[in-house]
Amino acid sequence: MISIEKYIDKKGAKNQMERNVKVSKAVLKRLPGYLAYLKSLPDSAPANISATALANALDMGEVQVRKDLAIVSDGGRPKVGYQREALIDDIEQFLGYDNTTDAVLIGAGKLGLALMAYSGFEAYGLNIQAAFDVAPSMEKTEDGQPVYPITKLEHYCKLHKVLMGIITVPASAAQEVANMLIAGGVKAIWNFAPTHLDVPENILVQNENMATSLAVLSVHLRAAIKEEKK
Repeated sequence: MISIEKYIDKKGAKNQMERNVKVSKAVLKRLPGYLAYLKSLPDSAPANISATALANALDMGEVQVRKDLAIVSDGGRPKVGYQREALIDDIEQFLGYDNTTDAVLIGAGKLGLALMAYSGFEAYGLNIQAAFDVAPSMEKTEDGQPVYPITKLEHYCKLHKVLMGIITVPASAAQEVANMLIAGGVKAIWNFAPTHLDVPENILVQNENMATSLAVLSVHLRAAIKEEKK
């Protein structure tokens, strides 16, 4: 299994990005923040922006921002910075937002349907074509996306050359679903089930463990409350 947060194989990009680049999960989490800020600037904002200005705006360290931007773009110039629109394009290209990825979602429950209904994925190059469920309670979502029996999953993925699968089923069913996705030709899995998936080395997996995230928040919250009481 290849962990998405540890490795990105970036091909077809400019200059230094034409080679494989190892990127940490922390960097991948910061890049969308830079992109969101750059896109939020009005048309009247200066055409160029420096790493210093970006760091100050986001209350981050200048050195860290400079290193992050150097991974995705070679457009920075001393005392000039980056051309803003070009930097936006470079970040979007690096993150793959400029190329739409077709995906399927398995598990048409509350979480699955909520993800299906989220229109913001389009901005990140993700198009969820259809949902699959062991016992579909509907033929289409409220937005008109089809919901099929899971028995059709492998054939659908092969027919439509789907490369990404999103798993929102219970942990007990996640491995079986992953096996079906892989048999259908899927190369990347976004896993929301709270369990480890056993997959071949060439399959990309990104795990979203809500229990882990909640635990981190809880620990930090207790520490903050304790500090306030001193």
